[in-house]
Amino acid sequence: MSVTTLRYADTGAFSPLLIDYLARHEALAPFYHRFPALEEFAAQLEEKRSSYAAEARQRLVTDLRRQYAALNEVHPAVQANLDLLEKETTFTITTGHQLNLFTGPLYFIYKIVTAVKLARQLKEKYPKYDFVPLYWMATEDHDFAEINHFSLFGKKYEWNAADTGGPVGRLPLAGLQEEVLDQLPADVPAAFREAYQESKTLSEATLRLTHALFGDLGLVSLDADSPALKQALVPVLTKEIGEQASNRAVQAANAQLEAAGYKPQVYSRPLNLFFLTDTGKRERLEYDAAQDCVQITVRNTGRCHTQQELLTLAQEHPEFFSPNVVLRPLYQELLLPNLCYIGGGAEVAYWFQLKGVFAENGVPFPILLPRNSAQFIGKASVGKLRKLGLTATDIFRPLPELKKQVGATLGQEEVSLAAQQTELAAAFQAIADLAQRLDPTLVRTVAAEQQKVTGIVAGLEKRLSKAAEAKHETAYSQLTALKDKLMPGGHLQERTDNVLNILVNNPQFIQQLLAAFDPLALEFTVLEEE
Repeated sequence: MSVTTLRYADTGAFSPLLIDYLARHEALAPFYHRFPALEEFAAQLEEKRSSYAAEARQRLVTDLRRQYAALNEVHPAVQANLDLLEKETTFTITTGHQLNLFTGPLYFIYKIVTAVKLARQLKEKYPKYDFVPLYWMATEDHDFAEINHFSLFGKKYEWNAADTGGPVGRLPLAGLQEEVLDQLPADVPAAFREAYQESKTLSEATLRLTHALFGDLGLVSLDADSPALKQALVPVLTKEIGEQASNRAVQAANAQLEAAGYKPQVYSRPLNLFFLTDTGKRERLEYDAAQDCVQITVRNTGRCHTQQELLTLAQEHPEFFSPNVVLRPLYQELLLPNLCYIGGGAEVAYWFQLKGVFAENGVPFPILLPRNSAQFIGKASVGKLRKLGLTATDIFRPLPELKKQVGATLGQEEVSLAAQQTELAAAFQAIADLAQRLDPTLVRTVAAEQQKVTGIVAGLEKRLSKAAEAKHETAYSQLTALKDKLMPGGHLQERTDNVLNILVNNPQFIQQLLAAFDPLALEFTVLEEE
């Protein structure tokens, strides 16, 4: 595997905010705690170590062991990391993602590999400590339509389960066998099928699949939709219901971001909480302005509470509550001995809105690291690129530019009648000057004729260009097809393709990513199969 890197800015595929963050733009300094550099982790270690209670660590490890008991066998590397998590000198490197069917787009894989690689690099730098890569499963998310499909070899596979509107992690897997598993190509690795066939819920299936793919790398996966873990939320729930502090903090951050020229990524509400109803739905909590006293309703239900009733319920049954995108990161950092959160550009952007939320609750803000991003170019595509005289990084340039470059390589004559148009303009200007002296009423006629002739020459230029291109039409068709394959719909491959598109023919792909990625280099990675 040949590895090339380039700046994120050179891909043209990332937001200005992310590019500015990587460049340590001064305007963004107020929105993060420490920059993702190896030497910055020393202070982060000490800060987290002093604030993370032994009780929180024990709660976490106990529940993780309960969750992994669902597996027939736990990989020794995972078991070793569960044991390490009991020690006060062990910390997590965390990434999170939705429970996409069959892992969804490639960037899910890139997130986890980034976490694994960074944990290894930190162990080398800080040998007194241990670092566990952890995948936070977004089991309480309820956007089923975002996760119920994936694309493999150009075909879309979709699971049409009844959407309950509740936490997707709790979904039973009815219909998945017939609608998806039975339709898969025979060469799909057995682990992908078995993860769903041996599980009762989507959460369990995702745990099994990530364990099958990354268990040998020691990845620990966590489902935080747990009554025991939700006990950690009680202080946050009390503050949120009683003071609505998170909304004020986010609004203040949003104003700062906008003043600095950036658009906020997520919307904050007066109450950034959902309620998990008796019917299995996840409904938003909202203040009822129509009531004479403070009333809080559970949307789409007849349920309504006074503020005090809800506070009591939060104390006695925190498992009934679910944080939204604003409070979910805080819940994560309360549960984990975490140092660094790894996410995509959009995730980094919304974490920038949350520093004040963490300060309000006295929780250390983690280091924010953009995940490794990559372009994989298979052996056949590498051959086509070279035949066209292009390099792997050329693929990020616009198609018209690439066509010009390929044309030059193939010896295509560049057609331009700009010089002739200039000569014609000069000639008509002389004619117009003569008309002005002899009969000014003819100036408009001259201008009209000039416009006609200019249009005729422009048309001839297009026809001649097409004639020149026709000589190399096969090469241009190959270029267009290659561009579409490597950047589907004009977007990065990692946002659409599933890992199986590569893994089926290249079982060592995850190990190759691990070798190629350097998380703290903060560069885009291009991998060419040899």
